[in-house]
Parts: sequence; C-alpha cells; structure tokens
Amino acid sequence: MAACSMVSSQNSFSYWQQHVDYDMSVEMNVNNWQYHGVQKLVYTNKSPDTLTQVFYHMYFNAFQPGSEMDVRSRTIVDPDRRVRDRIAGLKPEEQGFLKATSLSQDGQPLNHTLEGTVLVVDLAKPIAPWDSTVFSMNFHGQVPVQIRRSGRNNSEGVALSMTQWYPKLAEYDKDGWHTDPYIAREFYGVWGDFNVSIDIDSSYVVGGTGYLTDKTSIDGGLTRWVFDAPKVHDFTWAADPDYRHDTYPGPDGVTLNFYYKNKPELQQNWKALQPVTAELLAYFNEAIGPYPYKQYSIMQGGDGGMEYAMCTLITGERSFESLVGVTAHEMAHTWFQFLLATNESLHEWMDEGFTSYISSLAEHQVLDQGNLDPLAGSYRAYNFLANSGSEQPMSTHADRYITNRNYGIAAYSKGAVFLAQLGYIMGQEVLEQTLKNYYTQWKFKHPEPRDFIRVAERTSGFNLDWYLQDFATTTNTIDYRIDSVNRVEDTHSIVLERVGLMPMPIELSVRYDDGSSQMFYIPLQMMRGEKTFSDEVVVLDDWAWAMPTYTFEFNGKKSIAEVEIDPSGRMADVNRQDNHYEPEQ
Repeated sequence: MAACSMVSSQNSFSYWQQHVDYDMSVEMNVNNWQYHGVQKLVYTNKSPDTLTQVFYHMYFNAFQPGSEMDVRSRTIVDPDRRVRDRIAGLKPEEQGFLKATSLSQDGQPLNHTLEGTVLVVDLAKPIAPWDSTVFSMNFHGQVPVQIRRSGRNNSEGVALSMTQWYPKLAEYDKDGWHTDPYIAREFYGVWGDFNVSIDIDSSYVVGGTGYLTDKTSIDGGLTRWVFDAPKVHDFTWAADPDYRHDTYPGPDGVTLNFYYKNKPELQQNWKALQPVTAELLAYFNEAIGPYPYKQYSIMQGGDGGMEYAMCTLITGERSFESLVGVTAHEMAHTWFQFLLATNESLHEWMDEGFTSYISSLAEHQVLDQGNLDPLAGSYRAYNFLANSGSEQPMSTHADRYITNRNYGIAAYSKGAVFLAQLGYIMGQEVLEQTLKNYYTQWKFKHPEPRDFIRVAERTSGFNLDWYLQDFATTTNTIDYRIDSVNRVEDTHSIVLERVGLMPMPIELSVRYDDGSSQMFYIPLQMMRGEKTFSDEVVVLDDWAWAMPTYTFEFNGKKSIAEVEIDPSGRMADVNRQDNHYEPEQ
C-alpha cells in the first residue's frame, strides 16, 4: 500500500485533494431489481505520494446476512429500529449486492478482491504524483429491500431509493486511504464531475443529483435519463412510476424540484412545503454562503431523511411541521458535508452537529416559533449524556460508539452545542461571521476540526485550541458554582469555583433588591482576548485555568437579591443548580 503523507494538520498553503471524474451508464431491470453498469473513471493523483493500490466502496454488499452491518445491528445493545435483525432474514432475491465483473487500468486487467463492502485493487502500474489514469469497470448489482437509506419499495411505497448504489472510489488524503466498511453510518468521497446515464422502464419518473441533460425513449420500453453533475462527491437518484414532479422558483435562479407520491392526502403538505423550502434556501445562503448549483431536489424515499449531492431523500407521510423539520435539516447538510465535505466517519459532529445548529435556527425562523429556544433540546440531550457516565468523546469514530444513543447525542446534540457555545465564547456576531468565513475558505474541500477552529481564531482574534481540545476530544465537563456571596459594609465579595475540568470564560449577573442588575465578565486567561460587550458590562481580571477558585469584590450600597452564572444559558454547565444564588430570607 502507498505510504501516506505525515502532515498533522491542513492549511490553505499545503492542502491538496484527489480528483476523479465519473462516466457511468446503467440499465435497471424493475422486474428483478437488478442492474448492470459500465463505469469509466479518470483519476488524478494530486497527492505527494505514489499509489500502488486503490479501493472502491461496494455499499450494497452490506445488505446480506452475516455482513458487518448485519452483525453490528444484532450485537449492539440499542439497534436502529429500521435495521434490527432484518438483514439476517433477507432471502436471496431480497438481498443487495454489488460486484465488479471486469476491471482494468488504462486497458490492462487488474487483480481485485472483494472484502465485504470494500473492493481491494492492485494496480497494473503505480500512479505517480500528478499523474492521471483511467479505470474501466463493468458492474452488476441488486437493489436490496429497503432497510437503511438505500433500497426498493420503502415503507411509503417508493420503488427505488438509489443511494450508495455504484462502485465508489475511496478517498485518499494526508492520512492515507479511507476504506471504512459500511456499517450504516457516514460517508467520505472524492470530488469530481459525474455524467450518469440511466435506462429504466418508461413508466418511471427519475430525479436526483445533477442536471437532466437528455431524456430519450429507447428500445425495449425504456427511457434513457442523462444527468450531468459538476463538482460533487456523490451521485444519488430515485425513481417511481407514481412520482408527481413539481418545480418551484428558489432564490438566485435556483430551481427547486419536489418528487412525491401522487396521493391526494400528501399534496397539501408537499405544496405548502415548496415556498418554505425557498425560504430555507435563502436563510442558508445568508447564514453560511451562496448555494453554488442551479437546482436542488427533495424526493420522497429512503427511510427517514438523508442528504446527498444537490438533493435529499425524505419520507413524506408526515405532519407539515415534521416535513419542514426534516427538509431544513437535510437541506442544511448541503453546506455541512456536501460543500464543506468533512470525513463524516471521523468528524461526524462537524456534519450532524453543525447541521443541527443551523437548521434549528432556520426552522425556528421560517415557522415563526416565537420565544421558543431552538437549541434547548440539544443542550438537554448533551447534559443527559454528560451526566450519564457513559459519554465518549466526539472524536470517536462514528462506527465505534458503544450505543446508537451515544452516537446520536454526541454527533447531533453535542455537535450543535459546540457551535452555540462558541457563540457564547466569541460573541454571536463573531460566530456568524466565522461560519461565512469558513464556507468561503473551505467550500469544495475536505475541512477538519482544526481547520474550522483556525478560521474561528482568525475571525475572533482569540486562542481557541483549548476549546476544541477539551470539548471535542475529551469528556471533560464544564461545571462552575457560586461558592459564597458576602457583604461587609458596602463591599460585596463573590467567590466562584471551577468544579469541572473544562475551563470557560464566565458571565455573571447580579440583581439587586431594587430590581436593577449588573453584568460582570471574567475572561479566560488562555483565550488571550476578551469578548466585546457594551459599556454596562464590568470586565474583571482574567481567570487562569489552574486556579480552582476566583474571588472578586466591588462596592455598592444596594443589597444583592440574586447572583447567576451564565444567565444566557449558552454555557453547557452540567450542573446548573449551583449556578444560582439567592440570600436566605
């Protein structure tokens, strides 16, 4: 196997990424749910390393009894209800498979071995840095009964949800090859251009990634659908003979496509969803950065909601609020993973957590949810996990969590809290600018956690390595308490204690018996900077992390009626009961 480049972190000067262009033709047989395809890949090695092997993901092989996905689902203590032991009971005609029937490099046949969901390929000739090579493959697949994400005939009757359906070249980056088996979690792919031709029964309507460039009737009662998708790292499609296809004008000339079952009971919600989707797209454009393509498709299918390039699959028989919620979340993934394409297996919280944060804010706005806190649920879930005794760091590989619950709370809830709490640390306006700067610098690339935090540091002027280290790579908790509040004549003295290992800057409110209040701010010394406040906030001396207590005094003739640490509630303190003080009556 090729040696990997030993680079500890990325920056805009040394960064590189691989490139692959896909040209695929596939014929789908809707009678036996099998398909045959021809694939040509032009792969350019932009790494500093010479490659002697390549690897393909063959995802549909996960849907066979005895696969890693099957066994993991039957041995984890809280299996996904959609999977459970269903794979183990699949009959041969219900299973999924994906096989390479021939494979060559620049015309030379290649030796290859299928290992579950990964195809291991020995090259006929090494690929030197900046060289390109052409891989040609014939492949044969069978679409599994819908179980997880991909499949046929889902619970709502959608015929084909074609996700992770083709032989997909694995990514090679500064850390080497990423050849994770498919165990129902997340994905990572090589940027490139896709040209895909799909031959299918003419009664079917097809939608998906890319722009439809041709639709032609061919022999055998088939229609050929041709799609072109520039600058993406995946290709997804869905098809059904009973799809209704609506279009709606989105902001900046983007066409929004909606594919859903032509059932009268669905039309009201799916019609009402369309202008809301345009509002959501406008929100994300403003909050993160402009959507760079000219179409986006929302398709009924799959097993819940899952994001893909230029489209999403969602189940559609929902209440209107649920339909908006799943659309907001999956559309937000367009930015956090499909444009800012982190390795979801290693940094799942940057994908799910950042998406949960921004989609919660977007949904709150478009549904006009008033005074409800859109992030309260994320904080509650994280607090539960942090106090459960079973928390694992967010840096845990997505497949290696002890339970599905641990994964879900860490990736979605704690990941959302990571951003919300960063707003507490830097200031909300600075966080908002950080997200825009992050998008500008890292779109169409593969950013990692340190890349994001460096953008935050440059935007804020603060040192923030401590925040990434403690909150993302450890289970250290934030826990501050009010130790004592005393008064001697007109001098007030307040003593605070850091109980948890993780440091934070502290905002403290003091309310007096006449109803007036005052805000104090204690900078964290290792930040080497202070958040900007209005003149009414009193900025105190820094608190060094190793000092377990902090005492400050101030003069005032008024009596203190209440003291509270973090009145905004944006600091993820795991025990807020001791954040509040009121004198005994």
